[in-house]
Amino acid sequence: MRDTESTVSPVVEAWATYRTTTASEWTPQRLMRAKGDTRVSVVLPARNEEATVGAIVSTIREHLVDRLPLVDELIVVDSRSTDRTAQVARAAGAEVVSQDAMTRGLPRLTGKGDALWAGLAAAEGDVVAFVDADLREFRPHFVTGLIGPLLTDPSVDFVKGFYHRPLVGASTVEQDGGGRVTELMARPLLNLFWPELAGFVQPLAGEYAGRRDVLAQVPFVSGYGVETAMLIDLLELVGLDALAQVDLGERKHRHQDTAALGRMSAQIMHTAWSRLQRRGWASPGSVPAPLLTQFRRGGSEALPNLEREIVVSDVSVEERPPLAQLRHRVPRRRVAAA
Repeated sequence: MRDTESTVSPVVEAWATYRTTTASEWTPQRLMRAKGDTRVSVVLPARNEEATVGAIVSTIREHLVDRLPLVDELIVVDSRSTDRTAQVARAAGAEVVSQDAMTRGLPRLTGKGDALWAGLAAAEGDVVAFVDADLREFRPHFVTGLIGPLLTDPSVDFVKGFYHRPLVGASTVEQDGGGRVTELMARPLLNLFWPELAGFVQPLAGEYAGRRDVLAQVPFVSGYGVETAMLIDLLELVGLDALAQVDLGERKHRHQDTAALGRMSAQIMHTAWSRLQRRGWASPGSVPAPLLTQFRRGGSEALPNLEREIVVSDVSVEERPPLAQLRHRVPRRRVAAA
């Protein structure tokens, strides 16, 4: 047996030291001094988030629009909600746009990634920050932390958030138990094929910001692979040194069940496969199976010897091409959601 000492890659260690900050470093007052003529947009993709989106919008509006004019544009993308998401967001002070209206004339895609693409198409800021709409106990530093490095350092093109994600059970709280897909699938996958990205604490985090002209040059995967694809594509486009991360403290939001996490993991694997094919590391003629078979206990269609019913989901992913390639086909004027 070889006696080896495992050490972190010098590149990853240097990057994590140099390109990691905390949200407390980026006070609104400091950023106002650095902002100059830079316009800042905040985009929230939202599907059936009436319970939380209003509080998030109100907080951003009060602290970063009205109190200090740090955020110039606050947009909620209504992603085919069937509840009052659009009305609640509009009442709280956001401009609400329809995902379908912003992509009219283009192939219909589903999932978060397409809502993000629509939000980027709607935004006019030089810096665009994306924030998930299901956060609870939201604080303004989720925005200021993300945009801080971009407003103060022209060599930074993209900033990813990370945080503690408590997993709240019936009687216990696991302080960092919320990142199950990250730890069990995404991190091993990235370390295996894209080790330069190993320094990102939470590569699947839904809070991030970037320069609009840079984000417009990468495709957006339609499903849950969007964050994985974005990191990989930006690494190839601008290099590791142009990427940064910021500690946002603690993130509280709803958690999905294990079956949903399995479907999310499958979409991330499909996304990684497509990037491996582009690099020539996977057979160019092969196509991964698009279906994921899972089992659900009980149910009206349970098979006799299994006592479970079989559930099959399509976990294939599609991509919206870079916005820069389709700018001429996107509505010049934003179309509000109903």
